[in-house]
Amino acid sequence: MEDDVERQRQADLALAEALRWGVSRLATRLRAEQPGSSRALSRLAASVLANLRHSEALTPSELAAIEGLQTQSLTRVLNELEEQGRIRRSRSDVDARRQNVTITEAGREALREHVRDGNYWLASALRQRLSPAERAVLQIAAGLMEQVAAAETALDRPSGRAQTPDSGEGAAAAL
Repeated sequence: MEDDVERQRQADLALAEALRWGVSRLATRLRAEQPGSSRALSRLAASVLANLRHSEALTPSELAAIEGLQTQSLTRVLNELEEQGRIRRSRSDVDARRQNVTITEAGREALREHVRDGNYWLASALRQRLSPAERAVLQIAAGLMEQVAAAETALDRPSGRAQTPDSGEGAAAAL
C-alpha cells in the first residue's frame, strides 16, 4: 500500500514537472509571438488586465495575492494602467478604505491586441502540428488546467508556494 502511494506521488511529481516545462516553453514562445504596438503591455500589466477581465472587480491586495507579490509592488503598474485609461479605481461601497480596480474597454482592447498575434500563431501551430483528435484532447486539458489553477490554497507554505502532502521540494520545484 505504501509503495503504491509513493509510486503515485512520484508519478504526480513527474507529471507536474512535465506540465510546468511544457507550459513554460509555450509561454516563452507566445511572448515571442506578441510584438504588440509601441504601447505594449508588460507581462505583469497583461496579467493584471487578464485577471480583471475574468473578475468583476478586485482590490489591489487581491491582485497582488494572485500575482504572488506585495501590494506595493503593483503600485507602479496600476498607476501606469490607470494613466493609460486601461483600468479604473474606485472606492468600495462596502468599505470606503478599500479600493476596487476594474478593467475599462481600453484595457480590454489593449489585452486583445497584446494576445492577438500569439493567438494567431498558436492556432496555426495547433492546426499544422496536431490532429483534430489531439486538438480535442488539448481542449479538455485547457479546462483541466483552469480547474487546477483555481485550486484552493489551503496547502500553501508560509512562503506562498503550494505543496502536496508529504512532499519535499522535489524535481518539479526546480523549474
